[in-house]
Amino acid sequence: MKRLYIVVEGQTEQEFVNELMAPYLQDSGIYSVTPVLIHTSRSERGGMVNYQHLYNTIKILLCSANTDFVVTTFIDFFRLPNTMPDYAQCMAITDKIQCVEALEESLNKHIDDRRFFSYIQLHEFEALLFSNNKGFEYYFSEACAQKTAAIISSYANPEDINTSPQGAPSKRILAIKPDYNKVIEGNLIALEIGINTILDKCPRFAAWVSRIVDSCKD
Repeated sequence: MKRLYIVVEGQTEQEFVNELMAPYLQDSGIYSVTPVLIHTSRSERGGMVNYQHLYNTIKILLCSANTDFVVTTFIDFFRLPNTMPDYAQCMAITDKIQCVEALEESLNKHIDDRRFFSYIQLHEFEALLFSNNKGFEYYFSEACAQKTAAIISSYANPEDINTSPQGAPSKRILAIKPDYNKVIEGNLIALEIGINTILDKCPRFAAWVSRIVDSCKD
């Protein structure tokens, strides 16, 4: 089984990979799962200021001639840098799923390495937290959990929660609970929900995880 490197934007995604994805993937025989924070400078990691930072981080991982590993990404569509390959052309696509797929394909072509495939979360990490209300009910007040429940009931697929500045999943949570801590509460909520529920409710995320399993077996 091949090793897996997942390039992530920040600590929230890093912890999500370690705490939820890695144990799940171990059941499929993938025991080496490493989240890699994007390098933004020599002294800093995390965030996605421009595409060059993402590109450099990926290329460092791919510099080895070995073929016993797979590299993928776990980055948000929301506020994606406009320096991404073919950004304007892809963003002109009205359908958001097709838009994200075009961005992924352009990134794959630009990296041009069979050990790599990209994944862009529609619309951002917090969409996964709306897979059901269990996590919000456990960690938020009853009044706040009632508001998150109303959002969840409005979307059959959490990944459809829109990406407008006020309508993005993270902005909706902050509007309900202004002191929401993404790194701490985000992953506690995700753990309460459980990876299987997230996979069941978020088809693009589930398809990515399935591709990871298939790619690591090759």
